[in-house]
Order: sequence, then structure tokens, then C-alpha cells
Amino acid sequence: MKNRYEALLVLNTQGKEDTVKGIVDRLESEFQKEGAEVEQVQKMDKRQFSYVAGPLDSGYYVNFVFHADPQLITKLRSKFKLDPEVYRQNYQRLPEKKEKAPKKLAKAK
Repeated sequence: MKNRYEALLVLNTQGKEDTVKGIVDRLESEFQKEGAEVEQVQKMDKRQFSYVAGPLDSGYYVNFVFHADPQLITKLRSKFKLDPEVYRQNYQRLPEKKEKAPKKLAKAK
């Protein structure tokens, strides 16, 4: 059964600011190649870290919302851990999207 997930990836774009779109497109295709159905990609721009815990002081944030099997998360995590352009990653399970019923229009008198 496929669940709905959110993956927040922080990209290391130092010296590659002009190729961010290419990196995001490549990561999206990696999700699809592994069998995930990407619902939404949010490019959240470059942000400074509130505290520096490594060699970088800022990163480009990208949020992926996708549907996948639970065991795929472990596979994606290990795959992106080896990717030098993915600095940090966080995965969270989301509730299923509820279909909204169409609103009935009030009749004008």
C-alpha cells in the first residue's frame, strides 16, 4: 500500500547556484525511477542555517510530496546519502489527501 510522504531536502549548491533547476529535476527523476509518484515539488529558495553544524552555513531547500511504499523511504535515504549535492534530508508521513465534496450553491431568491 502506498502512503503519502513529504521529503525535505537541503541541497549543497555552493558554486552551483545557476544549476539548481537541473539538480531539482534530477532528484525528481530519481524519485520517479525508484517508483515514487511525485505529487508536488516546492522550491523554497536558499536559506541561512540557524546554527552551523557542518561545513556549510546555508542551503537550498526543496520539498517533495509523493506517494510511495514504506520500504522505499529507506532506499531513498541511503541513495541520497551518497549524493554530494544532498546536504540534509528529512522524511515525514503525511495524512492522505481528502477529496473535498463540491459545495452546493445557495439558490438566489
